[in-house]
Amino acid sequence: MAPADAGADAPVATRQGSAPILAGLAMTPKIGQISRMRGLTQPEPALVLFSGGQDSTTCLAWALDRFAAVETIGFDYGQRHRVELECRGRIAAALRRGFPQWRDKLGADHLIDLAVLGQVSDTALTRDSVIAFEESGLPNTFVPGRNLLFFTFAAAVGYRRGLRHLVGGMCETDYSGYPDCRDDTLKALQATLSLGMHHRFAIHTPLMWRDKAATWELAHDLGGEALVGLIREETHSCYQGDRSELHAWGYGCGACPACELRRKGWEAFAKSRSPGASRDPPVSRPTR
Repeated sequence: MAPADAGADAPVATRQGSAPILAGLAMTPKIGQISRMRGLTQPEPALVLFSGGQDSTTCLAWALDRFAAVETIGFDYGQRHRVELECRGRIAAALRRGFPQWRDKLGADHLIDLAVLGQVSDTALTRDSVIAFEESGLPNTFVPGRNLLFFTFAAAVGYRRGLRHLVGGMCETDYSGYPDCRDDTLKALQATLSLGMHHRFAIHTPLMWRDKAATWELAHDLGGEALVGLIREETHSCYQGDRSELHAWGYGCGACPACELRRKGWEAFAKSRSPGASRDPPVSRPTR
């Protein structure tokens, strides 16, 4: 994480006990920076936010490829697509079975009951309502505070278990506009968690500047056709929780925003791997 800006954050460094944490944050790689460092292995363990969806499964493989050991954490918040939680165990078993180089790295799983989040939320992901856009411009699938709470609870578990590397599948490229998926939000959260727990956390978001096509490509780079097939057949991202039909890109209703993103990404990925096409789809970069 980059050093805190001068101004409102500057006095924090003068408070007793805060300076070492802020100094450590200055040496922590920026959000997304480590995700672009290929071929490096961290000698430390990591904790992956693992929902059972395409993005979090890709991030789990990314972490297994880079860290000495990996634990996973999931959240039951009353989501209407709760079927994703049922996929988590099958995915973990398939990774252990199909990728022996990762078998001994994949450790404990933690499932956290966050029913209170569903109770205080009135969204299309926690209620049986039609998915639509709000006057704010955000889709009504946005669950306020969801990723903030996910990382906060992950940090609490990480603090207890000595895990400072937290990995999430947030993306600011082809996404639904959720403000808690943005790079700036997670940079600020990384600093807040590190200061609030007096423990230097590093939040990694390997997909932050990748579109869905590049996410499929990353999965292929990490585990070849076997990992792509596992993600296609075992993960779940559909907001409707529909697993009645296996499409070329995986299970889903085929009509919700999550399915649309996944389908378009798959089509671009498949096109990029057709004879004569480039094998290196572009990775989006921040413009600021």
